[in-house]
Amino acid sequence: MALRHFFKHLTILTSSYGFCTLSSRFIHPSLTTLFNNINPKTQPLIPTKFSLPLSHCYTSVSHPSTSTLLSPYLSVRIRCPKDIADVFSEALMCFGATSTTVDEDDKCDTSNEICIESIFPESEDVDVCISQAADSVGLKMIPSYEVKTGEHYDWIKKTQESFDPVEVTEGLWIVPEWKTPPDVKATNIILNPGLAFGTGEHPTTRLCLLLLQRLIKGGERFLDYGTGSGILAIAALKFGASFSVGIDIDPLAITSAHHNAALNDIGLENFQLRLVSSNTSSPSTDEHKDIQKQTSFEAVAESEHETYDVIVANILLNPLLELADDIVSHARPGAGIGLSGILSEQVPCIIDRYSPLLDNISVSEIDDWACLSGTKKLTGN
Repeated sequence: MALRHFFKHLTILTSSYGFCTLSSRFIHPSLTTLFNNINPKTQPLIPTKFSLPLSHCYTSVSHPSTSTLLSPYLSVRIRCPKDIADVFSEALMCFGATSTTVDEDDKCDTSNEICIESIFPESEDVDVCISQAADSVGLKMIPSYEVKTGEHYDWIKKTQESFDPVEVTEGLWIVPEWKTPPDVKATNIILNPGLAFGTGEHPTTRLCLLLLQRLIKGGERFLDYGTGSGILAIAALKFGASFSVGIDIDPLAITSAHHNAALNDIGLENFQLRLVSSNTSSPSTDEHKDIQKQTSFEAVAESEHETYDVIVANILLNPLLELADDIVSHARPGAGIGLSGILSEQVPCIIDRYSPLLDNISVSEIDDWACLSGTKKLTGN
């Protein structure tokens, strides 16, 4: 998992209720809580202990349930004094609101008031929530408000509509399933990310795709270490790899990648997806026969003695550091290895960790993001 996918996951959550305009201030509890005292450039949001890669799609935040995304909601318009609008908005979220927007352009009844648009789950007792929020900020009177019930809505579908085809480089497009490829003669990777991200929009995904174009010459065995939507595993085959494997700890990612493989007419003879677990539970049966659940990634490799010609791990800084030996161990000597999901300022840490393992290390960058590549040393790991 790269940090940007965590951000995209939050985008799904917040877009369920709509982003504010430039003249409004949007507040969401997930953002205010999770980003408090966290600098994403130096303190990635990842578990302190792990034994497997975090995927392109992501484990830092639980996936919203289908029932949540499809459920009706309560839209509440509240009039309150301007001088306490921000603190009252925060209080509303503490007592049950899912989001609040302070609308600075919409005039209320008096110049001393401002309107707050808030969203509550349908099951929430709005009267109690507003009363408790008002009391917590010292309001002597409960603000006036009106409640409307929003209709059932498929928020994932609405978010998907914002995705457009992405031209990674000349002749290479990432095309959402619901869009028409702009260039039918190009290499088009058809994608429906669902809840597993990796859409080609983010710099690290682009960097990995460009790296794959250079590394895949034809006939290689490829390992996508944290596959997410499956975009890299699929791309490798389109570039000429003979066999591609994607692993992930997230069942939703595996399901998404399986669907995306079908969209690209990729068969099981040269494409495999494997669900691996970070716990020690016994293997379980999956609905897809090609998805193999093991107790650890090490168990997968040990049982099959597989090595790969090209490996890409587009995850996060800490797992890249923690899992360096494991990532490299699945490569044959001289194999190409790509490492991404890191900020440019984090590159020195990765170079220090991988220098004993890789030769010919180089770094490519887009914006503030980086991808490090090298070849596995001919001796050693």
